[in-house]
Amino acid sequence: MSLDALRTVPKVLLHDHLDGGLRPQTIIELAVGDPAVEANLPAPDAAGLGEWFRANADSGSLERYLETFAQTLAVMQTEEGLFRVAAEAAQDLAADGVVYAEIRYAPEQHLERGLTLEQVVEAVNDGFREGERLARESGHGIRVTALLTAMRHAAKSREIAELAVRYRDDGVAGFDIAGAEAGYPPTRHLDAFEFLRRENAHFTIHAGEAFGLKSIWEAIQWCGAERLGHGVRIVDDITVEGLPFPDWLDQAAARGLTTLADVDLDSVYLGLLAAYVRDTRIPLEMCPSSNLQTGAATSIGLHPISLLARMRFRVTLNTDNRLMSGTSLSREAGLLAAEADWTLADLRWVTINAMKSAFLPFDQRLALIDDVIKPGYAEFGLPA
Repeated sequence: MSLDALRTVPKVLLHDHLDGGLRPQTIIELAVGDPAVEANLPAPDAAGLGEWFRANADSGSLERYLETFAQTLAVMQTEEGLFRVAAEAAQDLAADGVVYAEIRYAPEQHLERGLTLEQVVEAVNDGFREGERLARESGHGIRVTALLTAMRHAAKSREIAELAVRYRDDGVAGFDIAGAEAGYPPTRHLDAFEFLRRENAHFTIHAGEAFGLKSIWEAIQWCGAERLGHGVRIVDDITVEGLPFPDWLDQAAARGLTTLADVDLDSVYLGLLAAYVRDTRIPLEMCPSSNLQTGAATSIGLHPISLLARMRFRVTLNTDNRLMSGTSLSREAGLLAAEADWTLADLRWVTINAMKSAFLPFDQRLALIDDVIKPGYAEFGLPA
């Protein structure tokens, strides 16, 4: 489970933000020529800038974590900037062994210099295609699709939903809402979700990251979410040894517990919502390092992803924001191996989970599982 080995096995990424994965050097180069943006850079070099992003994201607050995006969005207001960022994202993921990725972004956040929503989507789509081409040339095959995100606090969700449907045959796989959960429930965007369902379109919803069970319940039962972005707070509906999971975890951690690998599953009880999520196979787009930064988890070893995986929820492993977390999908897997006793078989399982849950036609998902993912892990001795 070395990082080099992890980079070679095929992986699938469902939750990655375009504006959270820029190369620091790209931010510096795109800022050149814009005095306001250039003057506002918090560090003059790529190393210092990367460290600034990680340090400022390590606040324990989702709201402060989201503030770091002002720097990346500032250089993503032109077609050239969007194209470059998208192309580099595809190449970076491919070099990390990702064979399929859904990358999300909010078109409404890229209009400050006069671009239309359509120009934003087309520039990003073109960038993804260029990144795929360059990745193939370097020996790393990848397929990238887009998720169009609407911001929870804004009022463009129906317009963005219509945009996602308009471009679904041209590289857009689905729709999402994101942003601070508190005070902005998903039901504020019910019109958008009803439209998407009428159009047989796919969508996921950020829910259960910084807010609790009500956010998850509304996303599923009112809005009809096919997947949950993060969903980590579903553990609030789970008890262990008769205690709510958060309370049990606090007590167990105080006694020296460092991993959830040995929790007695016979002592675990699922509430009605948690059981519904598991039994209906609603995928959880989980992002361990990001959750540590926003305060949704206390350590990698005690991150709920391990208990949920053992309870056979449809868990997937993701990066969220690679720049802010200083991470990659291989690094996330490596952290779980080192601190939570995950094995290569566990990574294979969440990878297949993710591919099953992708917003692609069934035959295409099956082909990637049978022709790419399973053979890739068979090279390391796992059954094909």
